[in-house]
Amino acid sequence: MADQKSKRCPWPGIEDEEYTLYHDTEWGVPMTDDQKLFEKLVLEGFQAGLSWLTILRKRKNFRKAFHNFDAKRIAGYGTQDITRLMADTGIVRNKLKIEATIANAKALLILQSEISLTEFLWCFSDDFPATNQFSNFSDVPAETATSKALAKELKTRGFRFVGPTTMYAFMQSVGLVNDHLTTCPRHKPCAQAQKRLSGILRKKATTKKSKRT
Repeated sequence: MADQKSKRCPWPGIEDEEYTLYHDTEWGVPMTDDQKLFEKLVLEGFQAGLSWLTILRKRKNFRKAFHNFDAKRIAGYGTQDITRLMADTGIVRNKLKIEATIANAKALLILQSEISLTEFLWCFSDDFPATNQFSNFSDVPAETATSKALAKELKTRGFRFVGPTTMYAFMQSVGLVNDHLTTCPRHKPCAQAQKRLSGILRKKATTKKSKRT
């Protein structure tokens, strides 16, 4: 157990029990549920300028405050809801980010009228899913050409607080890229999960192509 602890990704604050659990069970695991992906997208936006541990400790409160990140409910939020959220000490009370969440819910519903968020994200780049081979924490980038392209596309579609750095953190957290260090016990399991998902995505893409022809 001590050896496993020493090999975990050396995040600042990783000794925190809640942070350790997040690292060991969630971060980098491929996610394919639209509502959960939307939650991560929103929370990564709220994290801007703060630590992820701060957001993690408030996540249950966020879920309660934002109706479990139900996009249809959030898209209908009005002035009273903004006032309610600004008075909620259990979340990050930032009006711009709250308003952005409402705008993002509306943008998501428009996107979902064309394609699911899951399919949009996983098919956005031929590089997805990507399994990186970093052995040093200092080598992990803050953003990439792909995160810049994703940020640009989402902004075009009306999403806010989706800059390249925020999008790369999002890509890491939902398994679009695997940035667990090669020495981390979680690198291999996440890579295997990515491989399984990649096979499913290729099969679906082939089926769709066959139907069109």
